[in-house]
Amino acid sequence: MKTELTGMEGKLIEAVSAEKLMNFTKQVSKEVRLSGSEEELRAFQYAKQVLDSCGLETNLSFHDGFISLPIHAELHVDGESFTCITHSMATSTGEEGVGGELVFIDLEADESLLNVENRLALLEGIATPGAVEILENAGAIGAIFINGPITHEMIVSRVWGNPTPETKKILPKLPVVSVTTKEGDVLKQKLNESERPVSVWMKTEVDTGWRKIPTLIADLKGEVEPEKFVLFSGHIDSWHYGAMDNGGANATMLEVARVLTENDIKLRRSLRLAFWSGHSHGRYAGSTYYCDNNWEDLYENCVLHVYADSLGGKGATILGESNCMVETKDFGGEFVEKLTGEAFTGKRFGRGGDQSLWGNGIPALFMGLSEQPKGDDLASRTLVKLFGGNKSGGFGWWWHTTEDTIDKLDPENLKRDCQIYTAVISDACTRQIIPVNQAAAARELKAALEAYQEQAEGRIDLSLAIQRVIRLEQLGEELNNRIKLCNWTNDGVKRLNEALMNISRILIPLNYVNGDSYDHDLAMNQPAIPVLKDMPNLANATEGTDGYYEWKTVMKRRLNRVEHTLKKAIQEAESILTAI
Repeated sequence: MKTELTGMEGKLIEAVSAEKLMNFTKQVSKEVRLSGSEEELRAFQYAKQVLDSCGLETNLSFHDGFISLPIHAELHVDGESFTCITHSMATSTGEEGVGGELVFIDLEADESLLNVENRLALLEGIATPGAVEILENAGAIGAIFINGPITHEMIVSRVWGNPTPETKKILPKLPVVSVTTKEGDVLKQKLNESERPVSVWMKTEVDTGWRKIPTLIADLKGEVEPEKFVLFSGHIDSWHYGAMDNGGANATMLEVARVLTENDIKLRRSLRLAFWSGHSHGRYAGSTYYCDNNWEDLYENCVLHVYADSLGGKGATILGESNCMVETKDFGGEFVEKLTGEAFTGKRFGRGGDQSLWGNGIPALFMGLSEQPKGDDLASRTLVKLFGGNKSGGFGWWWHTTEDTIDKLDPENLKRDCQIYTAVISDACTRQIIPVNQAAAARELKAALEAYQEQAEGRIDLSLAIQRVIRLEQLGEELNNRIKLCNWTNDGVKRLNEALMNISRILIPLNYVNGDSYDHDLAMNQPAIPVLKDMPNLANATEGTDGYYEWKTVMKRRLNRVEHTLKKAIQEAESILTAI
């Protein structure tokens, strides 16, 4: 049931202006904002000007980012030309292009039956890194994706942020183009009706390399613990005019700053706004660079990361499935439910949307807040796979297209979304105890460990890890009960917050990071406790074989990491409960 917020929060959400939000959006999205371009820089400078006028401390800096900009693509079949686009991080063919036999495939049918070696693959759906990787490994020499009624811009590399000598090796080496359903139907018809192999020629040009990209940081200082901060971030770079993605979200960030400063809200801890480049064309190059170069500050002082993307779309009526961590679900969901009346179920973060801070152990909340209801069209079905909702079907048919213009925003939806962000941000910056539910985090880990135990089929014993996570859940519940007390001293608040942050620093990398906490996993979704995701390899290995013993060794070492990590979290929780 929708309820009215009262007091400070009620005052703040009433101050949110649809007119100002739309004006901010128009100013940000009046030019195409390719990463590292002059047009993008003007949008950054505009955001800085607004934040300066609000009295925030701002810093616009520049760094090297590995950026990939699609330039041009051609596709010809039997002398007939087809309109198409190419994609970020796809390879360029050169003037000679690439030609060969066309073959239609269905990746969902049976990947093992792919017969694409030395052929060009035609398939339905939006161009994704996973599909490109499968085709490349299968020996295809090119890929043609049938998107739907309109082509969607995409980045087809899994490499997160700037490449390293190792990750550079896995950048795509395949030329990739996308066509609409209209062109795709003609291509499929040619395949069905031709008595001879259908020959295709395509040419792609993608400008990929290092260029300077901006980052804008703006701080609104807290008064009690100014060194601690809530990070509120979003990207400014865009595909085409990007009015929804990400002009509406940028406007929301600016409006939150305006509302907080004009109402003279006294923050306990600081608010740090971060505007990234390199999101769309560099696979989160901006946020990754910021993490790499501010790792200790983020680890020691950032209490929560709130992200804003693609807000205020027309028809965006689904708000209850926004991304969250289980430990932030109750906090964020409370405001969604109060302000919209919609039950908040939330969904686990996928590996996307500038979520570059998991290695730092920082709790995260939201990515895109509002989504479209599911549809039956090809584009919607593909977007559902990308976004993973039950009721929600992504950000709209215009997402990542030339049609993402100002008319795709609903001023009232944008105001609604901004009001939720305003309430969330103001509360997170002013409440005494940071809003993290460690019992919920332990429950998610417990469910994952129980599932892995079942997968292991007795070949490795997870009982100690399960015992420890059960104990951690009990401690988390006790922490939650203590937090409900109102008579906290300043010293007690400080010590409890430090403990909650320390537990997050321990548990979030365990739950979300497969590799090194100081590195960045590839852009591929991970299950909970991803270091154990290979458990089926042990279960399926024939006992007594080399593979059996090798996988048993691997999984035991990884299980040691899990057990020891849980032990450290238990010790931290027990220590603070004893102290307070």
